[in-house]
Amino acid sequence: MQTLRNIYWLGTKELRSFFRDWVLLGLVIYSFSLAIVAQAQSNAQELHNASLAVVDEDHSELSGRLARSFLPPYFLPAVPVAQGDVDRLMNTGAYTFILDIPPNFQRDLLAGRRPVLQFNVDATAMMQAGIGSGYAQQILANEIAKFLTRQDEPSPVLVGQAVRIAFNPNLVTAWFSSVMGIIGSITMLSIILAGAAVVREREHGTVEHLLVMPVTPFEIAMAKIWANSLVIAGAVWLSLIFVVQRLLAIPIEGSIPLFMCGVAIYLFFATSIGIFLATIARTMPQLGLLYLLVAVPLNLLSGGNTPLESMPPFLRTIMQASPSTHFVAIAQAILYRGAGFDIVWPRFVAMAAIGAIFLALALWRFRSVSTQSG
Repeated sequence: MQTLRNIYWLGTKELRSFFRDWVLLGLVIYSFSLAIVAQAQSNAQELHNASLAVVDEDHSELSGRLARSFLPPYFLPAVPVAQGDVDRLMNTGAYTFILDIPPNFQRDLLAGRRPVLQFNVDATAMMQAGIGSGYAQQILANEIAKFLTRQDEPSPVLVGQAVRIAFNPNLVTAWFSSVMGIIGSITMLSIILAGAAVVREREHGTVEHLLVMPVTPFEIAMAKIWANSLVIAGAVWLSLIFVVQRLLAIPIEGSIPLFMCGVAIYLFFATSIGIFLATIARTMPQLGLLYLLVAVPLNLLSGGNTPLESMPPFLRTIMQASPSTHFVAIAQAILYRGAGFDIVWPRFVAMAAIGAIFLALALWRFRSVSTQSG
């Protein structure tokens, strides 16, 4: 009981110290509010208001219909341009797409001569270029088919394809990027806050004061872990409720309390990494450099940015030993697909086991450094 009391009171000291540090407090508020909004709204990967120009060298009924077939919100209204300006407009990036309809296109099509349309694409906007090219091909094919058959709808195909998009029916990027932004902020801040708490004690010379008190290095480390984890867990919960659900109007299918249980387990791992790095670093700049070596690979290879299936087999196997990989899978299963505990509990166990190993390493290292300092 004395150990628990020491951990509790040392943790309250950490909380008071944190709320007096306006820089760290501002970083937490920004990371779970404005940063989430910016990532959700500026990282859109769907086609929206793409600029389009049309070179109409045919001036026929069909060419006019083709130019008018590109509609908002995917494309802006087509702007007529001259054929001699195509290269200049593409080089200057004035338009993402330029459709060139050759002379006598309608006459050759009706005569069965298989004329060719030229669709120029600025692929520097890679995501929009790829999606827009596919949309344009479908739009032009449907419009030409309707013109040839003189029907409002093209002739039905022999085999129909029914596509059902689950969990994100409109393919809105913000639904994915907002939650992934929260996960990235959890990793970043848990390492920085826990590490900064230890480095700050060392820089201010207060770690020696703690060591002469009737407390153990284990109690000091655990106090920093629970205090910083509590701050981040509270920020995550507020961000999900007020930023994701209310401000961005993004639906959450699953149980937020179940997800917060996963957050609590993951925070033991991430804060332990922060303490471990702080026992190596002597100053905050050194801690920042070590953070880049650890946190960036954890985020990039966790499956939040690139699916694990797209990675080399040996890398997929290695990343199974990372709690960040399991945490991303848990977050996607619970928040996107509404999974229950019966589905995610194996990953809970794996994340807790791996986190316990890193926690033991952090505590061992912290004891060693504290003994040397004493």
